[in-house]
Amino acid sequence: MKSLPSRPDIDHLKRQAKDLLADFRRAAPDAVARFRNALPLAAGRDPASASRLNLRLHDAQSCIAREYGFDSWTDLKAYVDARRVSEGDPAILEKAFCRLVYAEDLAGGTNSARPQAASRLLTEHPDLPARDPWIACAAGDAALVRRQLEADPSWVNRIGGPLGLTPLIAATHSSLLRVPEYRAGFHKVVDLLLDAGADVNLSVSKNSASVAGAPPQTWRVSALHGAAGVNFDFDLTRRLLAAGANPNDGESLYHSLDKPVCTPLLLEFGATVTGTNALFRSLDFDDLDTFKLLLSYAAGADELKGGRLLFWAIRRRRSPAHIEALLAAGVDPAVQTKDGVSAYVQALRYGLPDVAAVLKAAGAASDLSEDEQFMAACARDDAEAARRIKARRPDLPAALEDAQLKMLPELAAAGCSGPVALMAELGWPITERGGDWNASALNHAVFRGDAAMARQLLACGASWTEEHGFGDNVCGTLSWASWNRPLDDGDWVGCAEALVAYGMPGAQWDIEDPNCVVIVGKRRRFSEDVAAYLLQRGAENAG
Repeated sequence: MKSLPSRPDIDHLKRQAKDLLADFRRAAPDAVARFRNALPLAAGRDPASASRLNLRLHDAQSCIAREYGFDSWTDLKAYVDARRVSEGDPAILEKAFCRLVYAEDLAGGTNSARPQAASRLLTEHPDLPARDPWIACAAGDAALVRRQLEADPSWVNRIGGPLGLTPLIAATHSSLLRVPEYRAGFHKVVDLLLDAGADVNLSVSKNSASVAGAPPQTWRVSALHGAAGVNFDFDLTRRLLAAGANPNDGESLYHSLDKPVCTPLLLEFGATVTGTNALFRSLDFDDLDTFKLLLSYAAGADELKGGRLLFWAIRRRRSPAHIEALLAAGVDPAVQTKDGVSAYVQALRYGLPDVAAVLKAAGAASDLSEDEQFMAACARDDAEAARRIKARRPDLPAALEDAQLKMLPELAAAGCSGPVALMAELGWPITERGGDWNASALNHAVFRGDAAMARQLLACGASWTEEHGFGDNVCGTLSWASWNRPLDDGDWVGCAEALVAYGMPGAQWDIEDPNCVVIVGKRRRFSEDVAAYLLQRGAENAG
């Protein structure tokens, strides 16, 4: 592993990444070897095969980060930024450490926790936990916590520290729990706190970050939520539950489903499924066993009455086995939406004929209007059947109802490239908005980093100016998605290339903020590679 300089500079590291990519593109053997040694995408390939990869700036940045011992460029940058802002100021250093070790609203923002960067900062500042006992909890320093308890036993339930947490919450929410070498220390810290009389159900109030100008929402943070729903630590969750932690704290069960290691334990200790949205959340993941487990604890739950859960399972494109599990739990296969759409019809709208077959076998009505036959053909990417119906009905798809037309953005959000291309080709209103955030199909494609789908939609008349439910347009979607990378394999540079090819202007540097660029008078922040491309196109147009 390479060593960072004593005062690392992110601009210097950016130049290293750009130079590495340039060397790779001219097939310099040393550059190819570095990618083969550090980048998972190139690992195991022979030099000739590796040199043919279509690597971009974010790949070079990832390679640089891994050479310095970080899993991602984002982790490396977070560490370097923390080092830069905290030099010479212990109070700022503590806050920088908290922003790395805690996630999102707990730390006062929208960031993800960066345990690797926090660990590196802690290694370089080993005296940091001694400055504040709550920081000692966040670092899993059992010796310091023991010393604090001996000096002041009443501290055990005191709310304080940089973030206003209890000692127990400060420990269980620390992302360093996920780092193997810290785990035993955290378990000792929690044992010390519980043995000293920590109130296992004491919670603190936090405000969620505002979205699109909406007022922040207040929520409660518990120690159990940190163990079960943030760090997914089975042993720690069991210790807290055995000490009397309330599994019905409004957060733990729901968030445990992101990685359901602790979900069975919460249910065993009395977590209530009904009224928690846990069943709906479980359907966001393709995890049949956990969904069935929740159903086994949900007999008579309100969620099983009516059709909301069944329609959610269809919308989330879950398997026939999920639908069978719902039917076995007592959900009526004949349920309809308030607009009179059956689950059978909805399954076909989403291109799920296997799910529709399960519903039909369970007694659901299976008659389809010609409009619905057309929609079903499009959704399963059956171009021949769709064109045959359209030849008889040239008014399609324009004659469809609004709820039917929204299937274009719905299927785009699900990544159904074939159906989306067919629907756009057959004349679907291209700006129709839908999906979880009321966005056009192009917005959904760019969010996913699906450059091919974006180009198809643009060729059929879509525009980068199309807005979404958070009050911005496709350029804003590209900004957020390229920076946050919601899918591992997204190609946001390709999306930027498609958008510029179809009329989106390039960018200019923001003279007030070096981390941002300006497009049509609006400040934007993109990933390094997307920003570089947009600036290049902006310079070409200006020239």
